[in-house]
Amino acid sequence: MSRMELIAPCHFGLEAVLKREILDLGYEILEVEDGRVTFLGDAEAVCRANVFLRTAERILLKVGSFRAVTFEELFEKTRALPWEAYIPKNGKFWVAKASSVKSRLFSPSDIQSIMKKAMVRRLQEKYHLEWFPEDGAQYPLRVFLMKDQVTVGIDTSGMSLHKRGYREISGKAPITETLAAALILLTPWKRDRILVDPFCGSGTFPIEAAMMAAHIAPGMNRSFTAENWTELIPKKLWYDAVNEAGDLIDDQIETDIQGYDVDEDVIRIARRNAREAGVEHLIHFQRRDVRDLHHPKKYGFLITNPPYGERLEDKKDLPELYRAFGEAYRRLDSWSAYMITSYEDAEKYFGRKADKNRKIYNGMLKTYFYQFQGPKPPRRPKSPEQGLE
Repeated sequence: MSRMELIAPCHFGLEAVLKREILDLGYEILEVEDGRVTFLGDAEAVCRANVFLRTAERILLKVGSFRAVTFEELFEKTRALPWEAYIPKNGKFWVAKASSVKSRLFSPSDIQSIMKKAMVRRLQEKYHLEWFPEDGAQYPLRVFLMKDQVTVGIDTSGMSLHKRGYREISGKAPITETLAAALILLTPWKRDRILVDPFCGSGTFPIEAAMMAAHIAPGMNRSFTAENWTELIPKKLWYDAVNEAGDLIDDQIETDIQGYDVDEDVIRIARRNAREAGVEHLIHFQRRDVRDLHHPKKYGFLITNPPYGERLEDKKDLPELYRAFGEAYRRLDSWSAYMITSYEDAEKYFGRKADKNRKIYNGMLKTYFYQFQGPKPPRRPKSPEQGLE
């Protein structure tokens, strides 16, 4: 199976960031839809996408797509797909998740049950078996129905790709690693610039930034479901992808990445997570209230996920918190600030209208990514050697 379609789901509103990542890996984009990007690749692409993509939630191997408006049609068209090309006789297969939007078939449990029966019928005919042991590698399916169009993919990742392996313990209301990475990639921040998260919680923003700065691939220290699909993907390709990632690491660099939080226990968790990610030496964590936020350098970045006040009793504290954050920001000369929050009065109490505002769904929660842009730093003069090139 040399060429295959791969589907990479992502957070709604961040498809362009994921598209750029996939193009940077060298793969052809086939389609960009709400919440997912489809691209063309081979068995090696499955491995490299899982290891290198920072903003994808998982990588699905597309089996097919078709229109279905009745359960009979769903059964027959699922049965017509070439399941034997993917699932061996002893493979364990099931529909792990089905989602339906604006479609006549809308019951996830019925969709899952009928599609499983159709797959069994197809494989019985192809393998001449009445019963399947299902004691081999796992092949979990994910199915999307959108306006009666059914898209079927086998999940190559297993656990969501936001689970990098470094964050076993989280503080309150953590932001996922994939979302944090995508938001950083939406800013002009580069590894030679200052980055401070004044509400760092378990450290996700600083850790993801440090991993980018050190060129540490997000998936190089975890496992994937498709590692056991040896009939489709040779083991060597996984080793090659991880070795490629290892060769790119450059963690002996100078950075100015800082994370602050008012809770000392949370700071301890953030330090532990950074240590697990291999970037503890690149980040300075400190217990500090947002009111004490200051920095002597210019042209830095604040990238943060301040409290939203999702619980009613916490909302009363938000005006003062955002007011203090805005005042601290105004004391920072030439800095830019980026914050994701669902708090609708964020700009009002921050004291400035955002230059840009992007709506992003954090799970089912509608949030806004407010972007307050400072001036660009002056261009550095070229060295004599650069002038001779």
